[in-house]
Amino acid sequence: MKLWGVTGWKNAGKTGLMERLVTEFTERGLAVSTVKHAHHHFDVDQEGRDSYRHRSAGAQEVLLSSRNRWALMAELRGAGEVPLDELLGKLSPVDLVLVEGFKRDRHPKIEAFRASAGHEVMAPDDATIRAVAADVTIATGGCPLLPLDDTTAIADFIAAELGL
Repeated sequence: MKLWGVTGWKNAGKTGLMERLVTEFTERGLAVSTVKHAHHHFDVDQEGRDSYRHRSAGAQEVLLSSRNRWALMAELRGAGEVPLDELLGKLSPVDLVLVEGFKRDRHPKIEAFRASAGHEVMAPDDATIRAVAADVTIATGGCPLLPLDDTTAIADFIAAELGL
């Protein structure tokens, strides 16, 4: 599986870029999966639901299944956060895994940058960032600069980098 990350500060456009890249690459015929790093207090379950009750009772893992989808929830119960490499091992094989967040991990990334977010560009200080997709012209520390809204150009760059 090929791996590529989308990183950036809050409100920089990461999720929108991820969504557009998934669409672009699947339209190109690739099988794509995603991994999203979330804040530590997220929950995909709802209080009162059977699965929530199973977890609350102490289940280590709860698997939900229907004719449309299945989901596996695992409780860490105080253990450390699972490393990205271990999480990737839980995915079924695909052509491309796009990763949102995990900015400290060493996989190749593109930085989403939106001037209105009010942050500095990360690329000059991070060798894993191979390009910056921005809504303004900025100094990138030598990385290619791509228009944030040009999904085709961004996907072409990633495909070339990964040999897809």
